[in-house]
Amino acid sequence: MKLLKGYTRQEISWMMYDWANSAHSVIVVTLLPIFFDSVASFTADSVSSLSTWGYATSLAMAIVAVSAPLLGVFGDIRGMRKRLFAAFVVLGAAAVALLSFTPLMDFTSSTEAAGRVAGMILALYIVSVIGFDASAIYYDAFLTDITTPERMDRVSTMGYGLGYIGGSTIPLVIFLVMNLVGVPMLTCLAVIFALTAAWWLLFSLPLLKNCHQTSGKPYERGDVGRSVRGIGRTVREIIDNRPMLVYILSYFFYIDGVHTVISMATSYGANLGLDTTGMMLALLLVQVLGLPFCLLYIRLSDRFGARTMVGVGICVYMFICVFAFFLRELWQFWLLAVLCATSQGGIQALSRSMFGRLLPDRDRSGEFFGFFDIFGKFSSIMGPALVGVVSAAAANGMLAARGLTEATATAEEIDAINAAASPYGIVSILLIIAVGAVLYFAVLPRVSRGQAR
Repeated sequence: MKLLKGYTRQEISWMMYDWANSAHSVIVVTLLPIFFDSVASFTADSVSSLSTWGYATSLAMAIVAVSAPLLGVFGDIRGMRKRLFAAFVVLGAAAVALLSFTPLMDFTSSTEAAGRVAGMILALYIVSVIGFDASAIYYDAFLTDITTPERMDRVSTMGYGLGYIGGSTIPLVIFLVMNLVGVPMLTCLAVIFALTAAWWLLFSLPLLKNCHQTSGKPYERGDVGRSVRGIGRTVREIIDNRPMLVYILSYFFYIDGVHTVISMATSYGANLGLDTTGMMLALLLVQVLGLPFCLLYIRLSDRFGARTMVGVGICVYMFICVFAFFLRELWQFWLLAVLCATSQGGIQALSRSMFGRLLPDRDRSGEFFGFFDIFGKFSSIMGPALVGVVSAAAANGMLAARGLTEATATAEEIDAINAAASPYGIVSILLIIAVGAVLYFAVLPRVSRGQAR
């Protein structure tokens, strides 16, 4: 492939995991919330499925975030990184494979049946996210093993680009084609969840075969205990390294906007009553545009620097949060999709490579990326939880203003109130990303200049 000319075999094999796990990102993270919203509508036990989905996403992220430093420590033992990576890939893919049975279950006969299926969806979703995000800790740590600091921006961003043209696009196209030719929607969902699990496993094989851990130290008796006790030392190193500390803190806030928009977009659209097929086509557009915009980010970062281009992405996502508040029509969802496509891959890829260049010790890359992942995941807890709390509070306030309760309101009244309350949850993300912007644009340059002296 001409696009990959100039990249080494190890670099390409590493990039292929973006191709592999992007199927989870687009199918599970975007299609599953729509299916869950349908199932939840038969349970009649929640004002807003958006809130429930936000809480489930936050729980999954919390589990990974709390365990990330320990997972990173284990990954720094020579030979363990690949084994742990494989274990979490299998865990996540198995959960997605089990999700393929849920659309075929009866969830319309009673509220109890719907509740059981909804609970199963949430449980398997949480496990799949744990597998996805825990494997990403080791995947990110492999970046320092398979390329040089000078090539990190290019390799990291191209990985996201391959994800867009592969895992993010092909399974979604298959789903849409099945739907358009008349295959029942629930059957389409069952098939595409099964395909996503197989896709994730299959395209993880190049990394497992060709990428090798060169950093880290051989295992010696007592290493795990010493490494765990050394987590405090790593915390002190990060605190003492002012540019790294401020960068991680800014990342914590600004990446919240990215992750929350990705994870909540279709659930938000479903609450507004937007056409499902139209939203799926808009998401397909995001994937199609993802690669060219990733290539543009590579070129612009070569010219202006990764720090400048991450700043551009922050500004784009601040505008996205404001625009989403006013979103009511499908064409506006399409415009929002294009805005996301411009910076979604670039800001994540360059953030990863910027941190990789800040590492003081490559032999402890797993440990440092574990802490990096904490900040990314805890931001992913905060955003969906905030959306859930604010949208639920707004919905309850609107019910009270009309003299209604969840028990006395009709299904139509609840749907209308959910649609009216959801924008307040989405716009609340702007508060968080604005804090990240202040740290990134105002504080980070100052501390970086101070260290340079």
